[in-house]
Amino acid sequence: MTDFMTAIQRSRAMSAVRSTETKIEETLQTELHRRGFRFRKNVKDLPGRPDVVLAKYHCIIFVHGCFWHQHRNCNRAKLPKTNESFWMKKIADNVTRDKKQVRALRRSGWTVITIWECRLKNAHTRDVTIENLIRKLQALSGN
Repeated sequence: MTDFMTAIQRSRAMSAVRSTETKIEETLQTELHRRGFRFRKNVKDLPGRPDVVLAKYHCIIFVHGCFWHQHRNCNRAKLPKTNESFWMKKIADNVTRDKKQVRALRRSGWTVITIWECRLKNAHTRDVTIENLIRKLQALSGN
């Protein structure tokens, strides 16, 4: 299947993607805050500049876009057909960097949780995902 965007359209679309403060991150952060969890956002001192850092729980949450971080078996993770070799390398580099950052964080004693974009898009899966996350955080705190 050919890409439905021209190279210029694809370039514009991709350059509009934000790296922080995305709507999907804000959705999770709003839910956590509403439930009484306090956190820091996009902490520059930690590998990967985590989206959410819950210091009290010694837990880090990454909110990954399915495309940019290649969520396995997810329709949102399909690569564009235009300039395929560029996208394959770019995304592979992202995945490699993610693994390296998670290893470094875990070696430092952090619990690392990844929440995928597709799990927060739909109301039902969002509720289930957040409830599961809350249970994990409560288990970390011993409550």
